[in-house]
Amino acid sequence: MKNKHRNDIYDAINSDQTSGQPAIPAATVVLLRDHEAGVQTLMLHRTSKVHFGGMWVFPGGRLDPEDYQDNANPDDAARCAAARETREETGLVVRPEDFAWFAHWTPPPGKNRRYATWFFATTIQTDSPVEVDGHEIQDHEWITPPDALIRHSLGEIDLAPPTWITLHQLALHSPTSDLMSHLHAQDVRTYQTRVSQRADGVRVALWLGDAGYQNADADTIGARHRLIMSESGFIFENDVYEY
Repeated sequence: MKNKHRNDIYDAINSDQTSGQPAIPAATVVLLRDHEAGVQTLMLHRTSKVHFGGMWVFPGGRLDPEDYQDNANPDDAARCAAARETREETGLVVRPEDFAWFAHWTPPPGKNRRYATWFFATTIQTDSPVEVDGHEIQDHEWITPPDALIRHSLGEIDLAPPTWITLHQLALHSPTSDLMSHLHAQDVRTYQTRVSQRADGVRVALWLGDAGYQNADADTIGARHRLIMSESGFIFENDVYEY
């Protein structure tokens, strides 16, 4: 598709962005540590054989029945799922009660499978090696968010829009103590993504607060809270929320 970025994960634009099958509940956790290079986060490289194949992601996955301990509500189950998936995907043990819940992402309806995902963050202090399975996850790296964004802009790594926006926010705060304080203090930000297309053909992901959000019209003049997904790269425009 012309003007479509390689990491634009969303389906073709449909005027009805409220229909379709319910999104699958999922959860992810951003693992943070201080390093001489700055704040680092653990990223996992998914194999080409699985959903989001080839993408660099944070540890996480769908909620399983076992995550609903003692009939836990979905928010608590999501914390359990994020911790469980981290253990399964990396061998690292984290405490759900230490998580900062800072965002929830839901993609627009489409033909592809989609996930409604809780985003958590936590610090980790361990010398334990990261152990990936080589099946779903083929590699891993501790990386500073600014470096990840630069490598994405150069086409060296692939990042889905929610991951890119998260890295953008992480890059604005250091050390990890300040970053975690910020994430704990902010209201949980809900991203019900709507996809539109500008008059020049460039696709745009719109979120609450953007002038074009309600009508999914990227050409509406006004406030901006959007990701421009041009073929040449991602550009975040925001004058609504403090990140």
